[in-house]
Amino acid sequence: MKRKIIEIDVAKCNGCGVCIPNCPEGALQLIDGKARLVSDLFCDGLGACLGECPRGAIRTIEREAEPYDERRVMANIVRQGAGTIRAHLKHLKSHGEFKYLETAVACLKEHGLPIPELEDPDKQSGGCPRTLAKKLAGKPETALGGGASALRQWPVQLKLLNPAAEYFDHADLLISADCVAHAYGAFHRDFLAGKILVILCPKLDSDIEGYVEKLAEIFRRHEIRSVTVARMEVPCCGGTVAIVQEALKAAGKALEINIKTIGIDGEIQ
Repeated sequence: MKRKIIEIDVAKCNGCGVCIPNCPEGALQLIDGKARLVSDLFCDGLGACLGECPRGAIRTIEREAEPYDERRVMANIVRQGAGTIRAHLKHLKSHGEFKYLETAVACLKEHGLPIPELEDPDKQSGGCPRTLAKKLAGKPETALGGGASALRQWPVQLKLLNPAAEYFDHADLLISADCVAHAYGAFHRDFLAGKILVILCPKLDSDIEGYVEKLAEIFRRHEIRSVTVARMEVPCCGGTVAIVQEALKAAGKALEINIKTIGIDGEIQ
């Protein structure tokens, strides 16, 4: 079957092993000084290891692979102790993979093992939530007077977004350059209401190829209803549109891009 699975660029990999403990499923091992995917069966394709590679050697692709097997994964995980069990269940929960989570819990019950408590991401103290997706209530467009926020999810920076987050399902996307919200005073009311926000800077952010791939992964995984790009009038901000176009092309999607351009005087061009 064709499905999402990770791929390692061995030319970039320096064998540091940082990705290994971030794959509780046990799909990765260091072999001959390089990280290797040792079993398609153990890789769920959710990319817990992606953000941990300092060399950017890991990405998610779609290819023919054996179906992910949660029961076989659990048979491997239970041997590694309570800490690994908890990490795996938290991994599934944070990505919204509740069917796999139910199977994992069932396996623990069948073996008479305790079910670990999984902390609510909303109750975590300190640190950055990173890929822990949080859906917010937002405000209806009619209630956006007086500076009310229309934000519907957290995080919003593309670097931190989890492509598997459920709030992308059937979403209207607003992909905005960083400066737009500061330059255009009615950003929430006129642009953000009812949309899921993605922000980036095509000039100052370094991993543009990674941005294209992450956006492409969002387009592949979810049925996106519409895409609006908000950019500044300055030439370098045209890269915002180019990134989205490349991502749609990589994902094989044909969606019309609604472009909003803001002048440095704060007016819509």
